[in-house]
Amino acid sequence: MSADPAVTALFVGAFLDELARWGVRDVVASPGSRSTPLAMCAYELARRHPHRLRLFVDVDERGAAFFALGLAKASGRPTAVICTSGTAVGNYYPAVLEAESSRVPLVMLTGDRPPRLQGLGAPQTCDQLKAFGDHVRAFRQMPLPTESASSLAFARQAAREACIAAGGNAPAAGPARIAGACLGGPVHVNFPFDEPLKPDLGVEGLFESGRSALEGAPIVSPRRSIGMQDAQSLAAMLAGRRALVYAGEGTCENELEAGKVLDWARSFSLPLLADPLSGLRSFDEDLVIDNYDSVLGAGGLAPEGLAPEAVVRFGRFPVSKKATQLIAAAHPMQIVVDPLETRDCNAATDLFVQCRPSEFAGSLGMAYDLQTIEYEPDDAQRAFARAWIDANDAARARIAAVDDREAGFEGAFVRRVVERAPEGSCLFAANSMSVRALDTFYLKSAKRLTVLCNRGLNGIDGTVSAAIGAAQWFSQTTFITGDLTLLHDLNALALQRELRVQREASAARDGISDAAPCIAIVLLNNNGGAIFDMLPQKSDDAYFKRLFLTPQDVDFEAAARAFAVPYERADTAAAFDEAYRTALGTPGISLIEVRVPLEGLKERYRPYW
Repeated sequence: MSADPAVTALFVGAFLDELARWGVRDVVASPGSRSTPLAMCAYELARRHPHRLRLFVDVDERGAAFFALGLAKASGRPTAVICTSGTAVGNYYPAVLEAESSRVPLVMLTGDRPPRLQGLGAPQTCDQLKAFGDHVRAFRQMPLPTESASSLAFARQAAREACIAAGGNAPAAGPARIAGACLGGPVHVNFPFDEPLKPDLGVEGLFESGRSALEGAPIVSPRRSIGMQDAQSLAAMLAGRRALVYAGEGTCENELEAGKVLDWARSFSLPLLADPLSGLRSFDEDLVIDNYDSVLGAGGLAPEGLAPEAVVRFGRFPVSKKATQLIAAAHPMQIVVDPLETRDCNAATDLFVQCRPSEFAGSLGMAYDLQTIEYEPDDAQRAFARAWIDANDAARARIAAVDDREAGFEGAFVRRVVERAPEGSCLFAANSMSVRALDTFYLKSAKRLTVLCNRGLNGIDGTVSAAIGAAQWFSQTTFITGDLTLLHDLNALALQRELRVQREASAARDGISDAAPCIAIVLLNNNGGAIFDMLPQKSDDAYFKRLFLTPQDVDFEAAARAFAVPYERADTAAAFDEAYRTALGTPGISLIEVRVPLEGLKERYRPYW
């Protein structure tokens, strides 16, 4: 039995319309035949209602999934991605794993053959049921479209359930995000379609049937708070112990949440060891300890007077390996605060408080202000906090003095990026040495930056696509990356054309010619995997260079030219500053290459670590 194009349009249109009503703002589609109804209906919804939905096209499914992941990470909203059947679905797998670990709300809509063609050797057909196993929060196998009112109602309910399962942050108006604190996850919805695949987009009632009078995202997330009795117990656990806070990724989402954490830290005299992804380095506060990795010794050993007896950890462990090692070395009492799970790879949780860090801090801070808990930081805690502040200031002075004349030192260029990145812009770091360099040379200040990184699985897969996706929520974005990460996702530069299409559409619709974001890719090219110079694999034997340093000798200028991406090579600070200013004023993607040595990394960083 063949499909009815009008029925297909109404069924898929109802699903997509409901996704948009429940908070999905962006859809990323890759070309393919079996996903035609999904792609064409998404195109039509974006064409008719551009302020409700944006449609992006990415020809590579792996990159498309990461592009969508970046959109979701930066916005906190669930983002949908559409692909055809077969191997296209498998290309989503790396992004699914990252979304799962980083709690990013990603909704995958996959086209599929109808049941009558399954298991019979039909082309581009495989078993897509629960293709991602337990790595998704929910899977739904959709029925073939039918025209009944109950079928359309089901399509809408399935969209609601997908958004609820994906989670994310309520997209209501509020303080601007300063960190990628997400509480979502990936969801898979599989759509079997029979031919003809092309939907009838002229059918009456498309995107309108079953609409609710309620506008906006109809999701209310209850807020937890700590009761007074529990607040008293928590305060008692901290009293009399030298305590500090690990503020990892997920600590705060916006300035309001950061303010609650800072107020609590001031009341309790708690040093805040602020990961670069915590959002707290956008505040020039004494108790924000931004250079703890430089303060701690090898193996996480704390200098005299700085070892904690109690640690409150927000979110995941910091980027700094020394910070993780400190827990094992000092054996402090550990309180973990997280709305979902402990994520305690040290297996040392003494108390788990299941709520957002801002809710924890806000409750204890309010109880302190109202004097409903008996707590006052004693002289030992104040002295402990002062010792951390003094040690942090000493490390800060050393890091701030990084010399621009140190030819070939990536740290000097990362420092320049942090100093020159515009207020309110996004700073996206690749993994490996890029995020570690950012951890070292990103010093706190009052400048608001949104700092993001795919730290879920610490991989390099799809990182360029994710950064470009995140950039769609900012007017200016800087992506700091190494050469292997860029090479691994080089075809993401093909999105340059898609960004131009978006800009032209915006100009035609709104009369805004410069609406496309400016994305400066800062390539720290050491021609290989320099991070292994600092790892146990390091050796003078031939295998080390062949298997780990892996020099590639890529001509990135030629690669940029192939994708019509403006390119500049910067060998000096002055040349970099000029190229960086130009890139941040040029709509679309620009590439700045800084060449640094492959070997000797540990020696170059030693003065700052």
